[in-house]
Amino acid sequence: MSAVEASRDQRLRGVLVLVGQTLAVAGAYYLAGRLGLVRELVVEGAVFTPVWPPSGVAVAALLYFGLRVWPGIALGVFLVMLSITTDLQPAAIGTVVGSTAAPVCACLMLRGVGFRHALSRLRDGLALVFLGALGAMLISATAGAGLLVLTDRIAPGSFWPVWLGWWVGDAMGVLIVTPTLILLHRIRLPVRLSRWPEALILGLTTCFLVPLAAYSTLSMLFLVYPLLIWAALRFQLAGSMLCALVTSVLATVAATDGAGSFRELSHVEVMLKLQAFNGSMALTALLLSAVITEQQNTRRSVELACQELVEVLEHLTAGDAPQGRGQADDGPDRSG
Repeated sequence: MSAVEASRDQRLRGVLVLVGQTLAVAGAYYLAGRLGLVRELVVEGAVFTPVWPPSGVAVAALLYFGLRVWPGIALGVFLVMLSITTDLQPAAIGTVVGSTAAPVCACLMLRGVGFRHALSRLRDGLALVFLGALGAMLISATAGAGLLVLTDRIAPGSFWPVWLGWWVGDAMGVLIVTPTLILLHRIRLPVRLSRWPEALILGLTTCFLVPLAAYSTLSMLFLVYPLLIWAALRFQLAGSMLCALVTSVLATVAATDGAGSFRELSHVEVMLKLQAFNGSMALTALLLSAVITEQQNTRRSVELACQELVEVLEHLTAGDAPQGRGQADDGPDRSG
């Protein structure tokens, strides 16, 4: 095979890989969108989800596959919109553009500050929170709510409640789903869990305590935070984010059902209370696990440096001892 044919085959494989990745991203976005629409809230005539998983899927896909898969996100947004209504107006193009531009900007900003996928530093957690989630998702929320006003879908006075719900839903998707997907991507089989009894106890406690807190009329959602701290201290990102994911899902189900501490609240009040809880919980889980992981890495680096220093001192001591013995042995010979 000539060099030209080999280069052509390599380019063809690259194109096929790109097409496959793009279609996979579109399919994952669509499935996440359908899952997110299972639980929805209606505020000022606009339908939105408290946690929008596709935004987290889009950011994670761009971080791992690169910006070249952005058409997959646009296709996924279009498919989700098509599944909701077949009456797509020209303004829908603006929604597709806004929902695609937000994760693209998130990826660009995270790359610009040297974001690491392992989330092993506090700066990585802060970057994901304030740049990838809270900052970049302003684009999709502003575009979506603005288009609803321009097309007379909602009244101009309803812009800010709808904008807030849209923004927080997208941001929560990034805060909860993106770290979870990063965690799943890092898992290598077979999984060796040295502390499986403790992990089992933590899982059972979470499955018992979180539904109790979510469906209790005594407003006991604060009981979740000791579980998050326990999970972060003992299992870092894996424990804290899985605990946060389970908690967010159960709290969202309780809120959309109007159960527990969400009973007898208006839709706006439910939205504000649920988003405040999900946001504070996700921030606690993500930042606490990042701080603990960074401290553990620093401690390992210090221990490794101390070990290397001890080895160097041992080598220096071993090198001086023979020289000293040689000088002592040479003394009698010279005196004789």
